[in-house]
Amino acid sequence: MKLVDLSNWIENGMPTHPYDEKPNLFQDKFLEKDEFNNYKFDTGTHVGTHVDSPMHLTESSKFIGEYDLDRFCGKACIIDVRGKAIINYEPQYANLIKEKDIVLLYTGFDKKYGDEAYYTSHPIIDMSFAEFLVREKIKMIGMDMPSPDRYPFQIHKYLFSNGLFILESLRNLSFLLSEKDIEVFAFPLRIKADASWVRAVARVGS
Repeated sequence: MKLVDLSNWIENGMPTHPYDEKPNLFQDKFLEKDEFNNYKFDTGTHVGTHVDSPMHLTESSKFIGEYDLDRFCGKACIIDVRGKAIINYEPQYANLIKEKDIVLLYTGFDKKYGDEAYYTSHPIIDMSFAEFLVREKIKMIGMDMPSPDRYPFQIHKYLFSNGLFILESLRNLSFLLSEKDIEVFAFPLRIKADASWVRAVARVGS
């Protein structure tokens, strides 16, 4: 059994979507002067590796920290969609995905993390694929890109309206391609917000 870190660093000056303000992570207390170290972090909840809940783009009033933890962990399957500008449904996916799975999309786009193209030119999910995921009753979809779609975010809204969570800006999914037994853990903070940063981790092997 081994653990694979699927998370990006949280740091000052980290990449952010053009919609978001730059996060500010700084040290305000120093051991030599104040007798302890302390850091402050000023940011929105949609930076770095994070999970979105239905509250983000629907009228849901349920904070992400109020959901059962079981919704953010479980068996996972990975689909290799490298080279696809539009990720649509393909019949072979029906043999890969099971009910309550966490579905991971490996696009390879994490290599562009930090570039403007990461936020402006990433692949998008087709509605046929989104409808398939809903029919299969998966728990969550994760991806190594910042979003499954672009404005007006119809895929986001469709998935949210059917109770699915969206795990964005993953990395290291290539390490999972040859694995058969994958579990993913991506717990949000116990936070009263629409989304949360996560330390996303995959456990592979037995």
